[in-house]
Amino acid sequence: MNRTTLSLIAAAAALAAVTGFAAATAPGDDGDSAKAAARLPVERSSLLCPAPSTSDLAETAYTSYTPVSQESGSSGKAALSPATRELTDGTGSGKGKADKPVLSPLKPGRPVAGEASGAESPALVGSADGNLAPGWTVQQTTEVAAGTGRGLLGVNCSAPDTDFWFPGASTAKERSDYIHLTNPDDSAAVVDVQLYGAKGAIKSDVGEGIQVQPHSSVPVLLSTLTDKPQTNVTLHVTARSGRVAAAVLAADDKLGGDWLPASADPAGTVVLPGIPKDATSVRLVAFTPGDNDADLKVQLASPTGRITPAGHESLHVKSGMTAAVDLGDVTRGEAGSLVLTPTGDSAPVVAALRVVRGKGDDQESAFIPATRPVGARATVADNRAKGSTLSLTAPGAAGTVKVTASAGTEGGAPVTKTYTVKGGTTMSVRPPVPAGLKGSYALTVEQVSGGEVYGSRMLDVPDADVPGVPMFTVQTLPDDRGTVSVPHADQDLSVLQK
Repeated sequence: MNRTTLSLIAAAAALAAVTGFAAATAPGDDGDSAKAAARLPVERSSLLCPAPSTSDLAETAYTSYTPVSQESGSSGKAALSPATRELTDGTGSGKGKADKPVLSPLKPGRPVAGEASGAESPALVGSADGNLAPGWTVQQTTEVAAGTGRGLLGVNCSAPDTDFWFPGASTAKERSDYIHLTNPDDSAAVVDVQLYGAKGAIKSDVGEGIQVQPHSSVPVLLSTLTDKPQTNVTLHVTARSGRVAAAVLAADDKLGGDWLPASADPAGTVVLPGIPKDATSVRLVAFTPGDNDADLKVQLASPTGRITPAGHESLHVKSGMTAAVDLGDVTRGEAGSLVLTPTGDSAPVVAALRVVRGKGDDQESAFIPATRPVGARATVADNRAKGSTLSLTAPGAAGTVKVTASAGTEGGAPVTKTYTVKGGTTMSVRPPVPAGLKGSYALTVEQVSGGEVYGSRMLDVPDADVPGVPMFTVQTLPDDRGTVSVPHADQDLSVLQK
């Protein structure tokens, strides 16, 4: 192996340890080398939180948590702060100064909370390094008491990227959907926003070349991108240059509002975990970005096994076109998860669910995007003593996970419990609560054995204006990617300095 190749290996290993977003392998590595790769904690993480609401009645809580990781060092630092420049019209105008952090975590294993009020709360940019980086999670939870988009709006603050899919967005008259684009870097990002409806791509020049200035955020109203309102659309966000975090804030005149996070990457088999047992309406929206159509078997993983919904046994998704189907009260009083599997030569898809609780004028809604399995570890913050529900789904073989309730933000001792989820089923439980809990706490789910497990957390709080129907939000639990594969060097790299 020559000097150039060894240098590439060293550089790739360093990059993997810092970013945590990909496994690094040297050119020409074979299977034996891949097996020898070590799993090491990431050394730096970035998270971005969108501006929480345009309502003067909004009250927002931020909760940060980093699980305790082995071999992650004894020190680190983290902070979540307002963007230095907050843009509201996309023109690039408007400057401000950096404010003090909303929250500053001190050590792994102890959640930290912060808050904001009103419509002027900005997007937040955060970073963590050292032992606070692996698995760093921040939850943004907003209560809006009245008006369009009322309800509990929850979202996991996300890492910057360059490509996002949002099936389940809308440009209908009763909806006000905004895509929030946040740039954490020192140079501007250029972003394209494309909508796809039931008949394919929706032509629009407005969504091309959107400038997102450094350390700033831009909201774009989706209905301004088309002259013809459509109830169900798929939104594709791509960064031509730079990188951004992206999330859709969906507000409905009658059904309240919540955040629609990006779907997991296109896949043949898709899992959407955690439909509430009392859901009165469930809408599935799917899209295939490839050149081929997708034919999917639709099944509900119930507490007792997989069930095929009557009248909705399959779904055909034409290439480049958004497909939507209303499943009604598909859970019929039992919590479940939707599992889409390919039939024959089917193209990969992205998907999301809109779930509604309540009837008539007393309704609230939330979204469940397709997600990755919990993998080695997944975390969700801002759980309460009352109102948290954990859903775990094993679409294939049975799987066992360990669930740890952290200490509270103001006190309490961690508690751990193990659950085994039978194959093809969904388990819905009230999660463990820390002993002597004060404040809110985090839940960490770790795969112990068996088949893949998918999860989500539903948080609900009483709504004084809608008796009997709590405000609620659902967050999925994908693997936190807190570790990366770093290949072992086959020889002492110090020879390069001779």
